[in-house]
Amino acid sequence: MADKFTASTYNRFILSRQTMLQVAGAAFVSLGLWASPSLAKDPFRTTNPRPISDRTETAFKKLFEQGDYVAADANAQQADASDPLTQALRASLAYIKWDGEKDAAQKSAQLEQFRAYATATRTTAATLVSKDPLRGNLYQAVGHFLEGAYDLSRDGTVKGTPQALGEVQQAFKYLDAAEKIDPSDPELNLLRGYIDLFVSLNLPFSSPNDAISRLQKYAYPRYVADRGVALGYRDLKQPAKALAAINSALQTNDKTANNPDLLYLKAQILVLQGDTKGGIDLFTKALDKQKQLPPGLIKQITRERDRAQKRLGNVGP
Repeated sequence: MADKFTASTYNRFILSRQTMLQVAGAAFVSLGLWASPSLAKDPFRTTNPRPISDRTETAFKKLFEQGDYVAADANAQQADASDPLTQALRASLAYIKWDGEKDAAQKSAQLEQFRAYATATRTTAATLVSKDPLRGNLYQAVGHFLEGAYDLSRDGTVKGTPQALGEVQQAFKYLDAAEKIDPSDPELNLLRGYIDLFVSLNLPFSSPNDAISRLQKYAYPRYVADRGVALGYRDLKQPAKALAAINSALQTNDKTANNPDLLYLKAQILVLQGDTKGGIDLFTKALDKQKQLPPGLIKQITRERDRAQKRLGNVGP
Protein backbone atom coordinates (compact mmCIF):
# COMPACT_ATOMS: atom_id res chain seq x y z
CA MET A 1 0.00 0.00 0.00
CA ALA A 2 2.72 2.47 0.95
CA ASP A 3 4.26 2.68 -2.52
CA LYS A 4 0.95 3.98 -3.88
CA PHE A 5 1.10 7.16 -1.81
CA THR A 6 2.14 10.39 -3.50
CA ALA A 7 2.60 13.82 -1.99
CA SER A 8 -0.55 15.14 -3.66
CA THR A 9 -2.85 12.32 -2.58
CA TYR A 10 -1.23 12.22 0.85
CA ASN A 11 -2.32 15.80 1.49
CA ARG A 12 -5.96 14.76 1.14
CA PHE A 13 -5.50 12.17 3.85
CA ILE A 14 -3.04 13.33 6.45
CA LEU A 15 -3.83 17.05 6.48
CA SER A 16 -7.40 16.58 7.61
CA ARG A 17 -7.40 17.49 11.31
CA GLN A 18 -10.07 14.97 12.21
CA THR A 19 -8.38 12.24 10.20
CA MET A 20 -5.00 12.98 11.76
CA LEU A 21 -6.41 12.81 15.28
CA GLN A 22 -8.25 9.59 14.50
CA VAL A 23 -5.15 7.97 13.02
CA ALA A 24 -3.08 9.12 15.98
CA GLY A 25 -5.80 7.81 18.24
CA ALA A 26 -5.92 4.51 16.41
CA ALA A 27 -2.15 4.33 16.66
CA PHE A 28 -1.87 4.52 20.41
CA VAL A 29 -5.06 2.52 20.94
CA SER A 30 -3.28 -0.37 19.33
CA LEU A 31 -0.27 -0.47 21.62
CA GLY A 32 0.75 -2.76 24.46
CA LEU A 33 3.98 -3.16 26.44
CA TRP A 34 6.15 -5.46 28.52
CA ALA A 35 6.30 -5.01 32.30
CA SER A 36 6.11 -7.10 35.47
CA PRO A 37 4.01 -10.27 34.92
CA SER A 38 2.18 -9.51 38.15
CA LEU A 39 0.56 -6.54 36.40
CA ALA A 40 -0.78 -8.42 33.34
CA LYS A 41 -3.84 -6.47 32.14
CA ASP A 42 -3.76 -6.79 28.37
CA PRO A 43 -6.82 -4.92 27.01
CA PHE A 44 -6.46 -6.53 23.57
CA ARG A 45 -6.24 -10.29 24.15
CA THR A 46 -8.29 -12.77 26.13
CA THR A 47 -5.68 -15.50 25.57
CA ASN A 48 -1.89 -15.26 25.76
CA PRO A 49 -2.07 -11.76 27.27
CA ARG A 50 0.89 -9.40 27.42
CA PRO A 51 1.42 -7.53 30.69
CA ILE A 52 1.05 -3.78 31.01
CA SER A 53 1.50 -1.55 34.03
CA ASP A 54 -1.53 -0.68 36.12
CA ARG A 55 -1.08 3.08 35.62
CA THR A 56 -0.86 2.70 31.84
CA GLU A 57 -3.93 0.49 31.76
CA THR A 58 -5.78 3.11 33.80
CA ALA A 59 -4.78 5.84 31.33
CA PHE A 60 -5.94 3.67 28.43
CA LYS A 61 -9.34 3.04 30.00
CA LYS A 62 -9.82 6.62 31.12
CA LEU A 63 -9.35 7.78 27.54
CA PHE A 64 -11.06 5.10 25.47
CA GLU A 65 -13.61 3.63 27.83
CA GLN A 66 -14.61 6.83 29.62
CA GLY A 67 -13.54 9.62 27.24
CA ASP A 68 -11.75 11.41 30.08
CA TYR A 69 -8.79 13.19 28.49
CA VAL A 70 -7.79 14.99 31.69
CA ALA A 71 -7.56 11.86 33.84
CA ALA A 72 -5.90 9.93 31.02
CA ASP A 73 -3.20 12.59 30.74
CA ALA A 74 -2.57 12.62 34.48
CA ASN A 75 -2.17 8.84 34.58
CA ALA A 76 -0.02 8.73 31.43
CA GLN A 77 2.38 11.28 32.92
CA GLN A 78 2.86 9.03 35.96
CA ALA A 79 3.19 5.77 34.04
CA ASP A 80 6.42 3.92 33.19
CA ALA A 81 8.33 5.99 30.62
CA SER A 82 10.05 2.89 29.22
CA ASP A 83 6.75 1.52 27.92
CA PRO A 84 5.81 2.40 24.31
CA LEU A 85 2.12 2.67 25.17
CA THR A 86 2.93 5.30 27.78
CA GLN A 87 4.92 7.32 25.24
CA ALA A 88 2.23 6.99 22.57
CA LEU A 89 -0.48 8.10 24.97
CA ARG A 90 1.61 11.08 25.99
CA ALA A 91 2.32 11.95 22.35
CA SER A 92 -1.27 11.84 21.24
CA LEU A 93 -2.53 13.84 24.21
CA ALA A 94 0.24 16.40 23.62
CA TYR A 95 -0.85 16.67 19.97
CA ILE A 96 -4.40 17.43 21.06
CA LYS A 97 -3.10 20.10 23.45
CA TRP A 98 -0.96 21.63 20.69
CA ASP A 99 -3.91 21.72 18.32
CA GLY A 100 -5.98 23.68 20.86
CA GLU A 101 -3.25 26.05 22.08
CA LYS A 102 -3.50 29.73 21.08
CA ASP A 103 -0.35 31.28 22.59
CA ALA A 104 2.45 31.01 20.01
CA ALA A 105 5.24 30.22 22.48
CA GLN A 106 3.17 27.63 24.32
CA LYS A 107 2.05 26.16 21.02
CA SER A 108 5.65 25.72 19.90
CA ALA A 109 6.66 24.15 23.21
CA GLN A 110 3.72 21.76 23.11
CA LEU A 111 4.58 20.72 19.56
CA GLU A 112 8.16 19.93 20.55
CA GLN A 113 6.89 17.88 23.48
CA PHE A 114 4.71 15.96 21.06
CA ARG A 115 7.76 15.30 18.86
CA ALA A 116 9.78 14.00 21.81
CA TYR A 117 7.03 11.57 22.80
CA ALA A 118 6.54 10.47 19.18
CA THR A 119 10.23 9.67 18.81
CA ALA A 120 10.26 7.90 22.18
CA THR A 121 7.37 5.74 20.99
CA ARG A 122 9.42 4.57 18.02
CA THR A 123 12.69 4.04 19.89
CA THR A 124 11.18 2.15 22.82
CA ALA A 125 9.25 0.04 20.31
CA ALA A 126 12.47 -0.94 18.58
CA THR A 127 13.69 -2.55 21.79
CA LEU A 128 10.68 -4.91 21.80
CA VAL A 129 11.38 -6.52 18.44
CA SER A 130 13.63 -9.24 19.84
CA LYS A 131 11.01 -10.17 22.46
CA ASP A 132 7.85 -9.74 20.40
CA PRO A 133 8.37 -9.06 16.68
CA LEU A 134 4.68 -8.47 15.96
CA ARG A 135 4.21 -5.83 18.60
CA GLY A 136 7.65 -4.33 18.10
CA ASN A 137 6.80 -3.69 14.46
CA LEU A 138 3.37 -2.30 15.38
CA TYR A 139 4.89 0.16 17.80
CA GLN A 140 7.43 1.39 15.30
CA ALA A 141 4.61 1.98 12.81
CA VAL A 142 2.87 4.11 15.43
CA GLY A 143 6.02 6.15 16.05
CA HIS A 144 6.45 6.87 12.34
CA PHE A 145 2.83 7.99 11.98
CA LEU A 146 3.20 10.36 14.89
CA GLU A 147 6.48 11.74 13.58
CA GLY A 148 4.78 12.35 10.24
CA ALA A 149 2.16 14.40 12.03
CA TYR A 150 4.93 16.43 13.65
CA ASP A 151 6.57 17.18 10.28
CA LEU A 152 3.34 18.55 8.86
CA SER A 153 2.44 20.48 11.99
CA ARG A 154 5.85 22.13 12.20
CA ASP A 155 6.61 22.79 8.53
CA GLY A 156 3.22 23.10 6.85
CA THR A 157 2.01 21.49 3.67
CA VAL A 158 4.64 22.43 1.10
CA LYS A 159 7.75 21.86 3.18
CA GLY A 160 6.45 19.15 5.50
CA THR A 161 4.71 16.80 3.07
CA PRO A 162 7.75 15.03 1.55
CA GLN A 163 9.22 14.10 4.93
CA ALA A 164 5.83 13.19 6.37
CA LEU A 165 5.15 11.00 3.35
CA GLY A 166 8.37 9.12 4.06
CA GLU A 167 7.26 8.52 7.64
CA VAL A 168 3.92 7.11 6.48
CA GLN A 169 5.64 4.82 4.02
CA GLN A 170 7.84 3.53 6.83
CA ALA A 171 4.78 2.99 9.01
CA PHE A 172 3.11 0.81 6.39
CA LYS A 173 6.30 -1.20 6.02
CA TYR A 174 6.23 -2.04 9.72
CA LEU A 175 2.49 -2.76 9.64
CA ASP A 176 3.02 -5.20 6.77
CA ALA A 177 5.81 -6.92 8.71
CA ALA A 178 3.59 -7.28 11.75
CA GLU A 179 0.73 -8.73 9.73
CA LYS A 180 2.97 -11.42 8.26
CA ILE A 181 3.61 -12.70 11.79
CA ASP A 182 -0.02 -13.08 12.89
CA PRO A 183 -2.78 -11.71 10.63
CA SER A 184 -5.51 -12.52 13.18
CA ASP A 185 -3.95 -10.73 16.14
CA PRO A 186 -6.63 -8.47 17.75
CA GLU A 187 -4.22 -5.64 18.53
CA LEU A 188 -2.87 -5.61 14.98
CA ASN A 189 -6.36 -5.63 13.51
CA LEU A 190 -7.54 -2.79 15.74
CA LEU A 191 -4.66 -0.60 14.57
CA ARG A 192 -4.69 -1.63 10.94
CA GLY A 193 -8.48 -1.57 10.77
CA TYR A 194 -8.57 2.08 11.86
CA ILE A 195 -5.71 3.15 9.64
CA ASP A 196 -6.96 1.30 6.56
CA LEU A 197 -10.43 2.72 7.17
CA PHE A 198 -9.30 6.33 7.14
CA VAL A 199 -6.96 5.78 4.21
CA SER A 200 -9.78 4.19 2.21
CA LEU A 201 -12.21 7.00 2.97
CA ASN A 202 -9.76 9.61 1.70
CA LEU A 203 -7.86 7.79 -1.05
CA PRO A 204 -9.16 5.67 -3.93
CA PHE A 205 -7.04 2.52 -3.78
CA SER A 206 -8.43 0.55 -0.82
CA SER A 207 -11.84 -0.58 0.35
CA PRO A 208 -13.53 0.80 3.48
CA ASN A 209 -15.60 -2.38 3.63
CA ASP A 210 -12.44 -4.46 4.04
CA ALA A 211 -11.32 -2.24 6.91
CA ILE A 212 -14.73 -2.44 8.57
CA SER A 213 -14.72 -6.23 8.19
CA ARG A 214 -11.29 -6.39 9.84
CA LEU A 215 -12.58 -4.39 12.80
CA GLN A 216 -15.72 -6.50 13.09
CA LYS A 217 -14.02 -9.90 12.90
CA TYR A 218 -10.71 -9.60 14.66
CA ALA A 219 -10.22 -6.33 16.57
CA TYR A 220 -10.47 -5.94 20.36
CA PRO A 221 -11.54 -4.40 22.74
CA ARG A 222 -14.97 -4.39 21.17
CA TYR A 223 -16.03 -0.90 22.29
CA VAL A 224 -13.04 0.61 20.47
CA ALA A 225 -13.56 -1.59 17.41
CA ASP A 226 -17.29 -0.80 17.31
CA ARG A 227 -16.50 2.91 17.42
CA GLY A 228 -14.31 2.47 14.34
CA VAL A 229 -17.08 0.56 12.57
CA ALA A 230 -19.52 3.35 13.40
CA LEU A 231 -17.11 5.97 12.06
CA GLY A 232 -16.72 4.02 8.85
CA TYR A 233 -20.43 3.60 8.22
CA ARG A 234 -21.04 7.24 9.17
CA ASP A 235 -18.63 8.41 6.49
CA LEU A 236 -20.07 5.92 4.00
CA LYS A 237 -23.47 7.56 4.65
CA GLN A 238 -24.98 4.35 6.02
CA PRO A 239 -26.45 5.69 9.27
CA ALA A 240 -28.50 2.60 10.19
CA LYS A 241 -25.37 0.43 10.31
CA ALA A 242 -23.43 3.21 12.01
CA LEU A 243 -26.12 3.51 14.68
CA ALA A 244 -26.06 -0.22 15.39
CA ALA A 245 -22.29 -0.13 15.86
CA ILE A 246 -22.22 2.92 18.13
CA ASN A 247 -25.07 1.50 20.23
CA SER A 248 -23.02 -1.65 20.69
CA ALA A 249 -20.08 0.43 21.96
CA LEU A 250 -22.29 2.46 24.31
CA GLN A 251 -23.89 -0.68 25.73
CA THR A 252 -20.58 -2.29 26.74
CA ASN A 253 -20.83 -1.08 30.35
CA ASP A 254 -21.92 1.88 32.46
CA LYS A 255 -18.66 3.73 31.72
CA THR A 256 -18.89 3.56 27.94
CA ALA A 257 -22.57 4.53 28.25
CA ASN A 258 -21.46 7.97 29.49
CA ASN A 259 -18.37 8.37 27.30
CA PRO A 260 -18.71 11.84 25.68
CA ASP A 261 -16.73 10.76 22.60
CA LEU A 262 -19.23 7.97 21.94
CA LEU A 263 -22.22 10.21 22.70
CA TYR A 264 -20.84 12.81 20.29
CA LEU A 265 -20.45 10.24 17.53
CA LYS A 266 -23.98 8.94 18.07
CA ALA A 267 -25.26 12.54 17.92
CA GLN A 268 -23.61 12.97 14.52
CA ILE A 269 -25.16 9.73 13.28
CA LEU A 270 -28.63 10.72 14.46
CA VAL A 271 -28.36 14.06 12.64
CA LEU A 272 -27.23 12.22 9.51
CA GLN A 273 -30.24 9.94 9.89
CA GLY A 274 -32.59 12.93 10.11
CA ASP A 275 -33.17 12.86 13.87
CA THR A 276 -31.91 16.38 14.52
CA LYS A 277 -33.65 16.70 17.90
CA GLY A 278 -32.14 13.43 19.12
CA GLY A 279 -28.75 14.59 17.92
CA ILE A 280 -29.02 17.90 19.77
CA ASP A 281 -29.91 16.07 22.99
CA LEU A 282 -26.79 13.91 22.69
CA PHE A 283 -24.51 16.83 21.74
CA THR A 284 -25.71 18.48 24.95
CA LYS A 285 -25.18 15.30 26.97
CA ALA A 286 -21.62 15.05 25.66
CA LEU A 287 -20.99 18.68 26.61
CA ASP A 288 -22.17 17.93 30.14
CA LYS A 289 -18.82 16.11 30.42
CA GLN A 290 -16.77 19.04 29.12
CA LYS A 291 -14.60 19.19 32.25
CA GLN A 292 -12.89 16.04 31.00
CA LEU A 293 -12.59 17.15 27.35
CA PRO A 294 -9.90 19.22 25.57
CA PRO A 295 -10.93 22.77 24.56
CA GLY A 296 -10.76 22.06 20.84
CA LEU A 297 -13.19 19.17 21.10
CA ILE A 298 -15.58 21.22 23.24
CA LYS A 299 -15.64 23.92 20.56
CA GLN A 300 -16.22 21.36 17.82
CA ILE A 301 -19.15 19.70 19.59
CA THR A 302 -20.63 23.11 20.42
CA ARG A 303 -20.41 24.22 16.79
CA GLU A 304 -22.16 21.09 15.57
CA ARG A 305 -24.88 21.41 18.20
CA ASP A 306 -25.45 25.06 17.30
CA ARG A 307 -25.65 24.18 13.62
CA ALA A 308 -28.17 21.44 14.35
CA GLN A 309 -30.25 23.83 16.47
CA LYS A 310 -30.32 26.37 13.63
CA ARG A 311 -31.37 23.66 11.22
CA LEU A 312 -34.13 22.54 13.55
CA GLY A 313 -35.30 26.13 13.99
CA ASN A 314 -35.67 26.51 10.24
CA VAL A 315 -37.96 23.50 9.98
CA GLY A 316 -41.64 24.41 10.03
CA PRO A 317 -44.34 22.63 12.04
